[in-house]
Amino acid sequence: MTDFTIECIQGDIAHQPDMDAVVNAANARLMPGGGVAGAIHAAAGPGLAEECRAKAPVKPGEAVITGAHDMPNAHIIHCLGPVYGVDEPSDRLLADCYRNALRLADQAGLTSVAFPAISAGAFGYPLEDALAVAVRTLREAAPKYPRVNKVRFVLFSEGDRRVCQAVLDRM
Repeated sequence: MTDFTIECIQGDIAHQPDMDAVVNAANARLMPGGGVAGAIHAAAGPGLAEECRAKAPVKPGEAVITGAHDMPNAHIIHCLGPVYGVDEPSDRLLADCYRNALRLADQAGLTSVAFPAISAGAFGYPLEDALAVAVRTLREAAPKYPRVNKVRFVLFSEGDRRVCQAVLDRM
């Protein structure tokens, strides 16, 4: 396998200009909302919602790719994570998000992808558990998608970044 790195930073997922794609923790309709989806749609401008209309709805675990519109990235990958305790099996559906995002990035020839902690916000997935699923899945899937060699988790708070780093260090 080529070099594959995963890093964790504290920051704004909508402002990662050095990454080929950012991942939107989307809702089923792929429309603006709160949290990550609201930040990404605000940064990308109204053209993103227009492009997303034709690709919705999506089911938990699914991912779709769009242009980045007014953002500096090449693409936005939209993933619908599971609602913890509702969409089951939540670990498999969450893993599907990361696998599908990596597959879409590889197919588009992208080398770097920035992820939020999918499902760990309003969808209620415990952060440490969500990140453990994510890291395990990305490491297992990376050899199948060799174009992608850098993944960045962008966490909203420094405390969340520390949890991410602890998961990476442990795994």
